[in-house]
Amino acid sequence: MRNSTRKLSYIQAIVEAQREEMRRDDRVILMGEDIAVYGAQTLFDEFDESRLWNTPISEGSFTGVGVGAALTGLRPIVDLTIASFAYLASDQIINQAAKLRFMTGGQLKVPFVVRLSTFYNNRTAAQHADRPYPLFMNTPGLKVVAPATASDMKGLLKSAVRDDDPVVIFEDINLWGKKEEVPCDEDFLVPIGKADVKRIGSDVTIVAFAGSLPPALAAAELLGKEGIDAEVVDLRTLVPMDKEAILTSVAKTGRLVIVDNSHRTGSVASEIAAIVSEEGFESLRKPIQRVTTPAIHIPYNPTVEKQLYPTKEIITAAVRKIL
Repeated sequence: MRNSTRKLSYIQAIVEAQREEMRRDDRVILMGEDIAVYGAQTLFDEFDESRLWNTPISEGSFTGVGVGAALTGLRPIVDLTIASFAYLASDQIINQAAKLRFMTGGQLKVPFVVRLSTFYNNRTAAQHADRPYPLFMNTPGLKVVAPATASDMKGLLKSAVRDDDPVVIFEDINLWGKKEEVPCDEDFLVPIGKADVKRIGSDVTIVAFAGSLPPALAAAELLGKEGIDAEVVDLRTLVPMDKEAILTSVAKTGRLVIVDNSHRTGSVASEIAAIVSEEGFESLRKPIQRVTTPAIHIPYNPTVEKQLYPTKEIITAAVRKIL
């Protein structure tokens, strides 16, 4: 099994990662609202109510229970289902889980994973469609992960479960059905904090992550037909960010386009632009370009909503602007 693979969708990879970690370590529990609805039905065939906690719709309460469980030696995975629900649980994540190790001088650890699914581009309207990566990036003590492929999701979720610090892991509903060959090895891990170059190129660097990776790769293929060689760097982890991978790529290409599905102001793209401006400015031959979602609330109308997010056409236009 160590070198074998099987084709899994992104959401199937999430379930497999949880199943393998629950089998490996009986301290791992899964809790959240409607966990049997969003892909985890098969886990109920194998594990009982001591390992699977289907909770009431009270995000602050059950997230607090998860933090307490982590403090007593369990390793909970808390599924908040929709990323916008994290606002309701933010005190437990930001003010408790992220700070307790620091405030106790390392005497306490919080091995705690929060799963957040970004439900945008799906007619879920303003109160359900946020992509709140920056909120958690701005919180010391949290690791923040946002995989774009099934393999990376499996490997990073397993790494998150084994980590002794709280990890916020974003999954993207637009990727749930995308399939690829995923390693079957139960010890397959993707290290937290390491980016991956998904496409090698020499003319321009395109940095993307999570749901912004597919349009970035599509844009790179389109540009390739025009003789423009784009390198695509998949961040995979937002905190700690792999600055070396970004700066190395920009040193090679001299141009940078950042693709980010969160709002433009104070975004992931803003942080990357600041890093490259401060630490790699001498490499830049043209101004940095940010391709983001505008700072407006997400409408229910699907035709209007789809126009807000980065597309391959918008990304290619940004690249051409700096060539």
